[in-house]
Amino acid sequence: MTQDGELDGLVRKRIRGLRVAKGWSLDDLASRCYLSPSTLSRIETGHRRIALDQLAPIARALGTTLDQLVESVDDEDVVIRPRRDEAHGVTTWMMTREPGPHGVSVAKMRITRAVPEELRVHPGKDWFTVLSGTVVLRLGERTILVEPGQAAAFSTMTPHAFGAHDGPAEILCVFDHDGQRSHLHE
Repeated sequence: MTQDGELDGLVRKRIRGLRVAKGWSLDDLASRCYLSPSTLSRIETGHRRIALDQLAPIARALGTTLDQLVESVDDEDVVIRPRRDEAHGVTTWMMTREPGPHGVSVAKMRITRAVPEELRVHPGKDWFTVLSGTVVLRLGERTILVEPGQAAAFSTMTPHAFGAHDGPAEILCVFDHDGQRSHLHE
C-alpha cells in the first residue's frame, strides 16, 4: 500500500474509532456532521473517497481537529529518555519532549531541599501529585502537607514555595508555560 493509501486507511480507522469510543451509531455522527449515515459508512469502510469538505465537519463533530485526524504516523521513538537536571535541591526530569496542548509540560521532580523562606508569584497555574515522601507547600499564609497519592492545584499568583518534609519527596508536575519557565529555569 502506498503512503497515501496508508494515511487514507488510518484516517478512516480514526473516524470509526472516535465514533465508537463516543458510543455513537452512524446515525448519531451523521446528525452531528450533516452527512447521511450511508455516506459515513462508505467513508469508514473505504467504499467512498473522503472529500475535504466532508472531513472538516466530521472532525468537528468528533471533537478533534482536521490536523489531528490526518496527521501521519511515523516510526518516531515513543520512549522519552529524560535528561536529569539538578539545581537548588531539586532534580528534574522532563517527561514531555515539547509543550503539549495549551503549552502544558510534565516533569518528575525529586525534592531534597526544605521549603524555601522566599515565596514567589508568577502568572499561571501549577499542579502536582506526590509519588513518594511528603511535600510542604506554602501558599500565602498557609502551610499544607501533601502526602503520597494526594495532589495540589493552585494559582501561581498566590505567593508559593514547596520543599521536602522529613526526607526526599518525588512529585509529578504539570506546568503551564509560565510555570515551567519559572520553576525549571530559575
